[in-house]
Amino acid sequence: MRRIGRRGFLGAGAAGLAVLAAPAVLGQARPRAVVVGGGSGGATAARYLARDGAGAIDVTLIEPARRYDTCYFGNLYIGGFRDLESLGHSYARLATEYGINVVHDWADAIDRDAREVRLASGGSVPYDRLILSPGIAFRQDAIEGWDIAALARMPHAYTGGTQVALLRAQIEAMPPGGLFVMVAPPNPYRCPPGPYERISMIAHLLSGTNPTAKIVLIDPKETFSKQALFEEAWGTLYPGMIDRLPTDLVGPVERVDAGTMEIVTATETFRADAANIIGPQEAGRIAHRAGLVNEAGWVPVSAFDMRSREDEAIFVLGDSAQQGDMPKSAYAANSQAKVAAMVVRSELTGSRAFPARYANTCWSLLGPENGVKIGATYEPTEEKIATVEGSNFVSQTGEDAELRAATYRESLDWYDAIVADMFG
Repeated sequence: MRRIGRRGFLGAGAAGLAVLAAPAVLGQARPRAVVVGGGSGGATAARYLARDGAGAIDVTLIEPARRYDTCYFGNLYIGGFRDLESLGHSYARLATEYGINVVHDWADAIDRDAREVRLASGGSVPYDRLILSPGIAFRQDAIEGWDIAALARMPHAYTGGTQVALLRAQIEAMPPGGLFVMVAPPNPYRCPPGPYERISMIAHLLSGTNPTAKIVLIDPKETFSKQALFEEAWGTLYPGMIDRLPTDLVGPVERVDAGTMEIVTATETFRADAANIIGPQEAGRIAHRAGLVNEAGWVPVSAFDMRSREDEAIFVLGDSAQQGDMPKSAYAANSQAKVAAMVVRSELTGSRAFPARYANTCWSLLGPENGVKIGATYEPTEEKIATVEGSNFVSQTGEDAELRAATYRESLDWYDAIVADMFG
């Protein structure tokens, strides 16, 4: 099975990124690249534009949060394997070391004709090229009763920081023998193995603090990523604690009630002591306001450069993009960011661009020192980003403890590597 270390990760998907940018003409204003969203895609794109542009590009990063809390590894915090502080990262180095203009504000709208991003504070930022990496939004009114007010009692915890901390606190407050209920999202959604890793981490937490508690997972999907690996772990590490109920058994979720903590399906009503509702997802709101999304709620992009099929000056990365075979993951967004940054730099400075290549790996923790992974490499086609034939890899059931421990340590190395790749 392929091992991806720090050096291998930093090179993945970064074809040609060491090429020097052409210098700006003396006295001429620098071309302007604006990045909206400071996550795994956006922060990476901004840093690569500034670093490899060698001062030839005026780079602005628009991000409302002053601290980036990774959603990935948030499950490890829930399970007690990380502290919350270790998942938070500052944007300061992007400004001080790379000269990026970091604007902490909401991107409220995009005027595509004028090529400017309008800010919630009232200002605007002009661009020659725009990279959008706004992550996910939850589809409004997709689940009756689940709205902004309900999030205080039924969090999604599918963004980092406070939502994840809230969910763990609610799990820890469950009474002895209490019931935890998760509603998993339908495809497509951010981090396909994420809900199932979370179930594993919650089971690990409860097995030490509340061993008679029960977990119910209501799942709209027949199958899911790494299913055999998760089900093997649930049976051996947490026997009798977890019940996964596909909706063909209990029917779809019809409504939830945050006041009574009820989750109502077509055939059953569950009264939870703690609940995690991960609703149906779509592209971030700014992509909708810009008129870039399709009927499914995602942004179609070219596989060759992540360029929006609606606007040649806009590139869309990561979770919001409808690009083909790549999953919506931090690794994928980081890989796509390097390709988009290379193309933007080439168009703005005349530097050389190389053919795109993409990669992804998703790690999951099942229990202490028990890591598994899945991944592939990808190539652009006219239709989509397509999986390279024969490149798929996945952990196997029945692996020995030494291999699982090595896979877990590999995931820790990857976390450090992607953070360094984003922020320097």
